[in-house]
Amino acid sequence: MDVHVRGSGAVEPFLAARDLLETEYDLELPVIVKIREDPDERTMAGHYDDRHELLVSRRAATSAMARELALHEFAHMARYEEGHPSHVQSTEEALFLALAGRSVERRKLSQCYQIANHMKDIYADDITLDIGPTGKLVDFMESSLAAALAETPPPAPGEWTHETASADPEITAVNAAFALALLERHGAIEEEHRLYDLADAAAADAPGVSLSRFKQHFRSLVEDPGESEYRKALVEVTREYTLSGGTRAAD
Repeated sequence: MDVHVRGSGAVEPFLAARDLLETEYDLELPVIVKIREDPDERTMAGHYDDRHELLVSRRAATSAMARELALHEFAHMARYEEGHPSHVQSTEEALFLALAGRSVERRKLSQCYQIANHMKDIYADDITLDIGPTGKLVDFMESSLAAALAETPPPAPGEWTHETASADPEITAVNAAFALALLERHGAIEEEHRLYDLADAAAADAPGVSLSRFKQHFRSLVEDPGESEYRKALVEVTREYTLSGGTRAAD
């Protein structure tokens, strides 16, 4: 597995992630890592005929999670090369099937793509949690959910739900379900962990979203699905989300 790091920054996290991946997996195509100044996009991976590319902000490349983030993206590349349905099927096609004949607001549509990415992440992290340490990931998910909850203002009097550009309660609840599902899937979290309390708080902020149902959607994804099986799972979770909390006309 060839990894080439371009830009000003340490190469060690990426080489360490490569070494971890190579204990169980390999990539046929080389990986070009490009470190850039833009801090807004933590990581972004692209796949081409002759290479994979990983764009990483300098902030992410120098963070305590740099190796884990790189390993996560390398795992996505491994899933892509093996032709896993979650990584080669068209997300747009599945969402079209799920939403045909329905009017969905732009906010929820963009969040459906985020949910589809969660499903990809489940399969990528089946690799990372199998070969790498889990402690940092658990701490990262806990801090991320806590931050999202802190950004969500209390509801106005008489209102059940509230929305902000920074922290939408409905997708925050789904994100909590994803975190628990992933960690439970690999036995990486204890029953009394604080993440469960944070997830309950997220669920309370979004009473129209079933934390348990979305957790079951993510946790029960089969390891090696066929194309139609994976498409069906994505269609089901998309339909459930667009119906949660009520629906409104598209923007």
